[in-house]
Amino acid sequence: MLWSIVGTIAAICTTVGFIPQIIRGIKTKELSDVSPIMLTLLLVGCSLWLIYGIHLKNPIIALANGFTLSFVVAIFLLRAMYKRNNSKK
Repeated sequence: MLWSIVGTIAAICTTVGFIPQIIRGIKTKELSDVSPIMLTLLLVGCSLWLIYGIHLKNPIIALANGFTLSFVVAIFLLRAMYKRNNSKK
């Protein structure tokens, strides 16, 4: 029980940590300072963690990494969209 609580708190912290970056990016319309290599590594890592969590039938691992994966994809897409829009100016 204690370890499930620790895991849940850890999952919430690491998942929610991406939200300020998304909000900042939407407000400033600028995400070129976010490394595409870092995003790619996070994309691969979260995908593998998601698969691992599903394999283990562990909802904490699966859900946390599913949400994190969606946030990473959102940052990737916003970064590409803003980069394209800024280059047109």
